[in-house]
Amino acid sequence: MREKLGLGILVAAYCVCFVLQAPVWGQQRRRPAARRAAAPTATTNGGSRSATMVRTEKAYPTGDRSTSVILVERLTPAEVRRSDGIAYEIRVTNLTRAKVNDVQLSEQFPVTFHVESTMPEPGRREGNRAIWQYESLGPGASETIRVRGSTDREDELNWCATVTFSTVACARTRIVEPELTLAKTAPAEVLLCDDIPIRLLVTNKGSGVARGVQVLDELPAGLATANGETRLTFEAGDLSAGEAREFGFVVRASRPGEFRNTARARDDGNLTASAEAMTIVRKPELEVSKKAPPMRFIGRPAEFEIVVKNVGDAPARDATLTDVIPPGIEFVRADGAGQFSGGRVNWRLGTIGPSESRTVHVQVHCADRGLVQNTAVARAYCAEGTASAKMEIRGIPAILLEVVDLDDPIEVGAQVTYEIVVTNQGSSDGTNIEVQCTLPPEERFVSATGPSRARADGQLVTFDRVPVLRPKAKLTYHVIVTGIQAGDLRFGVSLKSDQTDTPVTETESTHAY
Repeated sequence: MREKLGLGILVAAYCVCFVLQAPVWGQQRRRPAARRAAAPTATTNGGSRSATMVRTEKAYPTGDRSTSVILVERLTPAEVRRSDGIAYEIRVTNLTRAKVNDVQLSEQFPVTFHVESTMPEPGRREGNRAIWQYESLGPGASETIRVRGSTDREDELNWCATVTFSTVACARTRIVEPELTLAKTAPAEVLLCDDIPIRLLVTNKGSGVARGVQVLDELPAGLATANGETRLTFEAGDLSAGEAREFGFVVRASRPGEFRNTARARDDGNLTASAEAMTIVRKPELEVSKKAPPMRFIGRPAEFEIVVKNVGDAPARDATLTDVIPPGIEFVRADGAGQFSGGRVNWRLGTIGPSESRTVHVQVHCADRGLVQNTAVARAYCAEGTASAKMEIRGIPAILLEVVDLDDPIEVGAQVTYEIVVTNQGSSDGTNIEVQCTLPPEERFVSATGPSRARADGQLVTFDRVPVLRPKAKLTYHVIVTGIQAGDLRFGVSLKSDQTDTPVTETESTHAY
């Protein structure tokens, strides 16, 4: 019979198979493959207990750690009678939560011990050594080996079991390749007055994370944001596979032309991407010309011609034209559906394409003397043009000369008075008015009065010049003569002024008897 076991022998094998740590480039740290420490042996109730610890460590540049521990227990009688059989057990237990592989228990039997049975049977025998092989032990699993046998001599038997096993620390390293793509969109064509919206879309189309992604857009000369920025930087941060970030901003052009610029994206690992967009900036330009007569007289009509031409490279949308009628002239009519209101003539010209033009006419009445100037202004979306014209308005110096004898007929030896009236019937001043009288031989000069001093020289009477004769004003002269001979007497008067190229003459007939 198997004796009741006192304190068996406990053997603990502790194995740390892999210690995994962060990578150290160009260097691998190794520790001793195994260290063994024998625990003290104690004896209780005729039995014995012993333990052995085995520690193994290995470093890998992955940053992980795996630990496996196997407990080996031996339940062996402290003593038996030679005539009794000997029975004992060996138990192998996985104390960890990880599976261990290739567990091998090797039992070395004493030379005087005769094995009668084992349960289970060993995988193989090598002399007095029996070897049990287990493919793996799951977490917390155990296997028990029971041995029965005997000895034919009085002796002290020493038992020794050896356990080996392997453990695997596995990790997965995924090899990735992030890929940055950048898309840039901007309007293909705008007017100079338009905002230019720009959109940037950076995407990680690869695998893995693109870290610290930054997008840079350096604007070409002639483009800037509202606050004058020409270098724009956007932080996209970390982009996972398939993730995208979008950025938008608005710029303006300072001149017409073709603007092409490239934006670039990069990450901390020097991945790069670029995208280009081109925008053509066009501008309508309105050129206005205006024609007017250089001079017109008061009371006469005058006509202005206004031409609006688009000399730019874009349509001038919603074009209008305004012509201001200044004082001194009065609006009469306008063609081209021009509407007069508040001293202005307004036209709606619609859209004027590049190289196209519109022509309108305005007719006015010249009301006052002076130099008049009126300005026409053409406006469209993103375009404006002006033109002015000057016109001199003059009055008409229409001077009327009248001569009448106040007594007719007269007797020889009697006096007769001739009244001379000079009237400015025109609309402009008469200047430097000079009156001269010629007496016939049948008359003799007596006296003369008028607005200026008179000088007599034989049969010629001359009045000094009058500097200005206003419109509708009159000058009255009187010349008194004596008839000295009977007949049809012819009294002559001539008038000169700055406004007459040749003298104006008038004759008055007086009958003397």
